Order: sequence, then C-alpha cells, then structure tokens
Amino acid sequence: MPASTLLEQFGQIDIYLFDQILKGRIPPGSRILDAGCGGGRNLVYFLQQGYDVYAADADPRALDQVRALARRLAPNLPETNLRLEPIERLSFPDAFADVVVCSAVLHFAADDAQFHAMLQALWRTLRPGGLFFARLASSIGIETQVRPLQGRRHLLPDGSERYLVDEALLTAQAERWDAKAADPLKTTVVQGLRSMTTWVLRKPAHPAG
Repeated sequence: MPASTLLEQFGQIDIYLFDQILKGRIPPGSRILDAGCGGGRNLVYFLQQGYDVYAADADPRALDQVRALARRLAPNLPETNLRLEPIERLSFPDAFADVVVCSAVLHFAADDAQFHAMLQALWRTLRPGGLFFARLASSIGIETQVRPLQGRRHLLPDGSERYLVDEALLTAQAERWDAKAADPLKTTVVQGLRSMTTWVLRKPAHPAG
C-alpha cells in the first residue's frame, strides 16, 4: 500500500495505538474516548471507519481542529461528542467507553493531585472489560539524566518540564485497579533526551470481590 494511502487512512496515529488495532483489541464499532485528543491525530482511522467516537480537550483551538476533522471524515458525528473540558473533569458517564485513549497528556500534570484526578476520571469512564491506552513521559531508562524539581515534576535533558512516572508507580496503580496488563510496559528512550512509556491495561469485567 502506498505511503500516501496509509497516511490518508491512519493519519499521524501513535504507532503503539496502531499496534493495538493490529492486535484486534479495538474491534469495529467500539466506542472510543480520546481524552486530551489534541488536534485529533489518533482519531483519523476511527472517524473514517465508523467507530463511535468521542473526544475531549481543554484547548479550544485543538478542539476546533478535531471538529473540522470530524466534519470532513464523519459528517454525521454529533458535535456534542467533542467536548471542551480537562481530563480531570470529564463529563462522560461512568462505564461509558469501550476504549479510553490518553496519549502524551498525563505528563502535563502539575502535581500528584492533578495526575491522580486525571487517572480517576479516565478509569471511571471506561466500561468493565474495556481497554485503557496511555502513553506518557517517564523516568525509565533516563533516571540519572533528569533533574527533580518538585515532587514528580522533573527537568528533562531536552529542556522540558514533565511529571514523570516510573515502573513502580504504574505497576502499583494497576494493582489498585485490579487491572491486567494487556501488554508489558514498553518504553522508548529518545537519544537520552526523553523517555515515553506505553501503558495498556484491561479493566476487570466484574468488580473485585
């Protein structure tokens, strides 16, 4: 398939989210919630293939881009599916989505309170048995190259400031949720400048106990 055709079909989708599609974990017709959707780079395929798409972002300019994208690729998608709101205050109901996507957003948390509020909102909106996909900055592999600022906020070698997680935090959180890892944690270190970890979980089909 020509590269131009792939780009039209999938856009600039996160390669690790694309991997979940290839593994059959996001079946056709699934209800997708992209929380912190940005300009919609991860929604091109889902909009074109008739998925039940919902999205939220706190940046009105980003949401305008997603609305324009939806009008072009899925003109029947209700505009109310696309909401201007931060992750920690998602207005979607409990157990709403089959798949919750949060790509390259959680590391913008100002502190522990905001980070855990975002996680709680994401998990609350995911239905039992649903798939949780997050990609976020971590200290994994660059532990000696980041400078602590306050709490989990760090200065990275690339000059950016991020809230950084580590394997212990992600593992402990999954255990608190009684969630199963759909994939092992996968971390990409970019020339020692930054580190991005992919975190994919399956929510329990039934509450613990």
